[in-house]
Amino acid sequence: MIIKKFQGKTEEEAVQAAKKELGENVVIMNVKQIKPKGLRALWYSKSVEVTVALEEESEVQRRMQRENVTRPTAGPVKAAEENSPSVIKPVLESSQNIEKKLDSLQTLLESQMQGEQSRKDIVKESDIENSDRKETDIVSSGEKDREEVKLSGNPEQDKFIRLLYNTMLENEVDEKYANSILEEIERAKNPKLPIDAILASVYQKMILKFGKAEGIGPAGQNPKVVLFVGPTGVGKTTTIAKVASQFSIEKKKKVALLTADTYRIAATEQLRTYANIMEVPFRVIYSGEELKDAVMDFREFDYIFVDTAGHSHQNGEQMDNTRELLEAAKEVCEYQALLVLSATTKYRDLLSIVGKYKEVGEYQLIFTKLDETITWGNLLNVKLCSGAPIAYVTYGQNVPDDIEVFNAQKTVKAILSGKNTLI
Repeated sequence: MIIKKFQGKTEEEAVQAAKKELGENVVIMNVKQIKPKGLRALWYSKSVEVTVALEEESEVQRRMQRENVTRPTAGPVKAAEENSPSVIKPVLESSQNIEKKLDSLQTLLESQMQGEQSRKDIVKESDIENSDRKETDIVSSGEKDREEVKLSGNPEQDKFIRLLYNTMLENEVDEKYANSILEEIERAKNPKLPIDAILASVYQKMILKFGKAEGIGPAGQNPKVVLFVGPTGVGKTTTIAKVASQFSIEKKKKVALLTADTYRIAATEQLRTYANIMEVPFRVIYSGEELKDAVMDFREFDYIFVDTAGHSHQNGEQMDNTRELLEAAKEVCEYQALLVLSATTKYRDLLSIVGKYKEVGEYQLIFTKLDETITWGNLLNVKLCSGAPIAYVTYGQNVPDDIEVFNAQKTVKAILSGKNTLI
C-alpha cells in the first residue's frame, strides 16, 4: 500500500496531482485545509492537502511474505516497521493522520476491550468434516459461535483483534469479509505491532474495499438519462427529488423529471409536486418508446431523471419493463442506472436483489433509511458482493436535505464503532 500526500489550491487540483502520479485507482483517505503561518499569510492563500492510498504488491513484498523474513532491530517500534509486510509500514508512517480522522474511535474500542477483560471467552476446537483444517469458535456471554481469526501471540493484541472482529460481526459485516480484512494482520505475525497501527490498517483496508464514490457523471452535448430502479418501499421517489433538487437548484443544471411508476398514483402526484416546486418539466411515460420521445423533447436539457416503478425483483414481467427502459435509454443517449436499496432490508434479500438487477444491466447503488438502522455492515457486504460503487446514502424524508455523497471514511467509522454517524 502506498500512502502519500499532495497539495493544491483546491481539493480537485490536489486529487488530480495524485492521480497523475499514482493512477486513477487512488483512494482519498483525508482532506484538510493548509493555512499559511505568520507573514506568509499576507501573500499566500490557503491550500488543500489530500492524503491518498493505493494498494500494490511488489515482487519484494511477495518474497518477504513467502520467506517470512525477520531482521534484528534496536526497539519495538523499529521492529514493527521492519518485520511487518510493507502494507503495515506506511500505516505506521501515517498513523497520526489517520488517528485524527478516526477521532476517538481508538479510545472507544480500547475502553470496550478493557470491559471485555471481565468476561470469559470460552474457546473450543471442533473438527470440520471433509476438511483438513480446524476452526476455533469463540463463545462470549452466550453469543453465537463465530469463527475466530488467527491470532498473533500477543495477548493484548489478540484481544484487540478479536474485538475488531466481533465488532464487525455485530454490525452485520459478513463473516467471510471480516476474516478477509483481518487476515492481513495475521500475515504480519508481529506481536510488537502497536494497537493504533492495527486499527489504522483495518480502517484503511475497509476504505479501500469500498473504493471511490462515482456518483452521477457530467452531462455531454446530449442530456444524460439517470434511471432510479429498485424494489418497492425503498424511497425512490423521495430520493430522485433530493438528487434532482441538488442538480437543479444547487448546481444550476437544466433538469427534467419523468416517471414510469404508473402503478401508484400517489407516487406520480408526489413527484409532480416536487417538479412544480423546483419549476422543472414533468412527464409520465408508459414505455421505452415514450422515454425516447421525451429525450428528444428535452434534448436541450442537461439531465433527465426517471423514476421507475417499484416492484419485486422476483416478478419477471416487471423486471422486463425495467430492462426495456434501460435499453431505450441506451439507444438514444448516455445513461446511468442507480439501484436504490434500503439499509433496513435483510442481507439475504439484498443479495438476491442485486443479483437480479445485475441481469438487467450495470448500476450504482444508493442506500436509503440509514437513520432507521444502527448496523451498517450490509453496505460493505453488498458493495463487495455486487462490485457496484455506492453513489449516495440518504437518512430521512427531508427534501432536498437528508442525502449525501457516499463517504467511505464515515461509513467505516460507523461499522467499527457501532455508532450511527448521521445522528
